[in-house]
Amino acid sequence: MPAERLMPTEESADLIDLTRTIVDKELRSSVDEAERTATFPRDVFRTLGRAGLLGLPYPEEYGGGGQPYEVYLQVVEEIASAWAAVGVGTSVHALSCFGLFHAGSTEQKERWLPEMLSGDLLGAYCLSEAHAGSDPAAMRTRAVRDGDDYVITGAKAWTTHGGKADFYKVMARTSDDGGRGISCFLVPADAEGLTVDTPEQKMGLMSSTTATMLFDGVRVSAERRLGAEGQGLPIALAGLDSGRLGIAAVATGVAQAALDAALAYAQEREAFGKPIIEHQGLGFLIADMAAATESARATYLHAARLRDAGRPFSRQASIAKLVCTDNAMKVTTDAVQVLGGAGYTRDFPVERYMREAKVMQIFEGTNQIQRLVISRALNR
Repeated sequence: MPAERLMPTEESADLIDLTRTIVDKELRSSVDEAERTATFPRDVFRTLGRAGLLGLPYPEEYGGGGQPYEVYLQVVEEIASAWAAVGVGTSVHALSCFGLFHAGSTEQKERWLPEMLSGDLLGAYCLSEAHAGSDPAAMRTRAVRDGDDYVITGAKAWTTHGGKADFYKVMARTSDDGGRGISCFLVPADAEGLTVDTPEQKMGLMSSTTATMLFDGVRVSAERRLGAEGQGLPIALAGLDSGRLGIAAVATGVAQAALDAALAYAQEREAFGKPIIEHQGLGFLIADMAAATESARATYLHAARLRDAGRPFSRQASIAKLVCTDNAMKVTTDAVQVLGGAGYTRDFPVERYMREAKVMQIFEGTNQIQRLVISRALNR
């Protein structure tokens, strides 16, 4: 059953209805085949873009939806409840636009942001490297100034939409001054010298392409640097706070889908003369799944409301990412248990939900890193 939502305005309630209509018509019928064949759903992102769902948290003056994060995240959750890979992609696209909106000049925003927010251009985000995941300040990809250009050389690992995106938000080292020596660039996908390595063979999110992007002397105009030299890591970390909320919403959507599937099965499957949900052992398990899903939703919405109010929310974003993804892992695992042997087959989607939930404890900062962020914030 759909999640029960208390939206802040009538307009936002209509937006949820629109999202559910698109999800039911365009996503649910395609997800199984796309996941089975590892097909990237570029047309789905175009559909979401045309409906105005890819640029929701950005201002209308640049073609965005002008919606608060409280609303945007619930749209992301609705998308992810039908197709986790598209939910992740929606969040990644929003994160790819973050640096331009928050650090770009008015001229840069007017030039590039409308096409990005409309979904005409799909974005990707290049921060991690093979040896620099949880510690981005250790990155080695370098951007050297050459006249009016920068020349970028290196490799960026774990790039969602790698090889499929139209632009890449890239963090690269412009000096050897540790975390203060990193700058941010908006690199077009057709830049000479930019290529994609063989995509990763993943456990889940098969329709979401993940690959290492190779930068072999990629020349980028200095006009495509966002913010000042050395400002790249603060731009990246600020974006990650918002990106973590996106993943929290995605994880909650997957948990909701798993809960719905488990509930429907438990109401139909009979054992000892009655539906298995009427046996206390299964009924209580499903009750715990519902509690975990609803508490996850409340956690990310609290962080979103702080963000919308202009208050600090970094610690709460880490808490939301931690709680929502850990809860999703438990809920999806329990959904497989409710279905028993059937849950371990691909005849039902719960095994896919379980595989999808796992990576959410890892990307956008592992949950061990979230605990580090939270404990440091508490200590301050």
